[in-house]
Amino acid sequence: MLGSLGWLGGLVCLLTAGGGGGSEADVPTVFRAVVRPEVPDKPSGGGSNPIDRFIEAALAAEGITAVPEADRRTLIRRLTFDLTGLPPTPEEVQRFVADRRPDAYERLVDRLLASPHYGERWGRHWLDVVRYAETHGYERDDPKPNAWKYRDYVIRAWNGDLPYDRFVMEQIAGDELTDRSPDALIATGMHRLGLIDDEPADPVMDRFDQLDDLIKTVGTTFLGLTIHCARCHDHKFDPIKQTDYYRLLAFFEPSRPFVRGSLESISVVLSSPSEQRRREDLNGAVSRQVKRLKAELESTPPEAKIRRKELEQRIERLETNRPAELNLALGLTDRGADAEPTRIRIRGDAHRPGDEVAPGFPSAIDSRPPEIASPNGQTTGRRLALARWLASPENPLTARVMVNRLWHYHFGRGIVGTPSDFGAMGDVASHPELLDWLAAELIERGWSLKAIQRLIVTSAAYRRSNAWNSDAAEIDPENRLLWRRTPRRLEAEAIRDAMLAVSGSLRTAMGGESVRPAIDRAVLEGQSRPGSGWSVSPPEQAHRRSVYVHVKRTLLLPELELLDAPDTNEPCPSRATTTTALQALTFLNGEFAHEQATALADRLEREAGSDPDAQIELGYWLCFSRSPAAEEREQARCFLDEYARLAAAEVVASDGPTPSRRALEAFGLVLLNANEFVTVD
Repeated sequence: MLGSLGWLGGLVCLLTAGGGGGSEADVPTVFRAVVRPEVPDKPSGGGSNPIDRFIEAALAAEGITAVPEADRRTLIRRLTFDLTGLPPTPEEVQRFVADRRPDAYERLVDRLLASPHYGERWGRHWLDVVRYAETHGYERDDPKPNAWKYRDYVIRAWNGDLPYDRFVMEQIAGDELTDRSPDALIATGMHRLGLIDDEPADPVMDRFDQLDDLIKTVGTTFLGLTIHCARCHDHKFDPIKQTDYYRLLAFFEPSRPFVRGSLESISVVLSSPSEQRRREDLNGAVSRQVKRLKAELESTPPEAKIRRKELEQRIERLETNRPAELNLALGLTDRGADAEPTRIRIRGDAHRPGDEVAPGFPSAIDSRPPEIASPNGQTTGRRLALARWLASPENPLTARVMVNRLWHYHFGRGIVGTPSDFGAMGDVASHPELLDWLAAELIERGWSLKAIQRLIVTSAAYRRSNAWNSDAAEIDPENRLLWRRTPRRLEAEAIRDAMLAVSGSLRTAMGGESVRPAIDRAVLEGQSRPGSGWSVSPPEQAHRRSVYVHVKRTLLLPELELLDAPDTNEPCPSRATTTTALQALTFLNGEFAHEQATALADRLEREAGSDPDAQIELGYWLCFSRSPAAEEREQARCFLDEYARLAAAEVVASDGPTPSRRALEAFGLVLLNANEFVTVD
């Protein structure tokens, strides 16, 4: 059955769940431990990749024949965009097409997985899931200091193939790890990325809402469960009780709350204790010298001008050369080693405390009390207990949810089509045995995400063409069984980055503070404080990859917002793909699109010379990774000639671009707006 579970299935799950107290058969499948299923037998002529054995078994059961593998040009374009978010260069395409070694494709996969651009691409996916933004939101929308350090941490983690269990633990409780590093402290910034009202009308309710945001983010991100729906009452569809919500909240309630105007309240110190002591000692020594010199200055008579000036200069030098400020990052830690009791809030009202609850896990999954011990005497150790439980191989959801996310981004739809909701109201798994096999494989391979991705992208299922099969479409119109490749439009960041890449404008510097490209003044005027928080970066900085663009909640970069960049107020497990007139108008008439069309024309002239045929050839290779067909070449040549003729008929300033140059810029704009440019087959 290929449809969604629907309300009837949800009711069945509720009736059979039993709150975790029944037999194994009563427990929802996703709450059961991950057990590696047997790989189906290899069919005649089938693939050797275990993934394909599961896929082919499901296709055979429905009587569906899959379409053949895509051609090599399509494969390298698909794979390069999927793993790096950038288009392949013409040279890379031609080299791969000509490479006849039997392992040429696997070599390409390994090269792209090792690319530093891989972390930028997949780090951006993760930032969607954890509602990444660099400002608090609401009317003032003030900045979250040092939020970019979390972004850079995520990119480093993906590039370094940080084991996923460690990735989870660092973000949940990096400050409580006994072997913590600066990166582990930065990782706790995940908890601070949500909305923060710096002027709440009801501070008590606001504090509770911030804790609720943590429950929502942790629940959907790592467990694929909408635990936050149990804030006011037992979950209506999943076996999650209201007490489960508050037991989970108890892990976070001892954390340090946000205090307006206090950077330290939402920060962690990256400097080691010895470095902090050294800074304090040096700073104390400087303060004592400054105090002594100021006292001497006060006692020096006004007529001793030379001596007074000398003292003033010495004071200024000391103040200027004080030890650097503490190295801070956005992050979370507890107020201390002791925790006040956590109480259920009646109907979710922060002002109506009820019964006391202890920290604990969702009872339908694990009813055992957590083992909590303060690791350093400075925190409660509660989040560390939660982190260990989440990252445990015995946890039934963590590995399943993550491999499903990988599948979602590679195929456009997860094995479970609702990546952050594995509950009764979520989608039914299209290949449940494959999901469990991948989850078991992730754990067995040391939680290596790159290892799982390599399995996915080397499968025949991933390499299929987008050819149409009417018989298959009649049985599986949504292609849930993966008998073909479903073409997908690139997301906002990849489109912007691709435009910069093919035009030759892309700056590939990695890391550091975010950049702010120019935004039309009319857009800035729409802010409550026009232009606030958006000082424009110079072009050499503004043309960096989109993952490094400043994410201001009330002012997203228009080129990204129009192309369905996520709402940063909520975790975004799956982006929408819309087609609107405003998108077309912006990318045909907008300043950014015209800048890149001009830069592309510069590149075509620089690399292909003045021959229109050579310019057309290069333009197609840069933008579409292929040579133009004869009809396309003729159409492009006619376009250039006709545009140049019309341009020549206009009154043009003597120092302006020539008619042929204007035609070439228009040709570049057409290429950048082509459906083939923004779509990956």
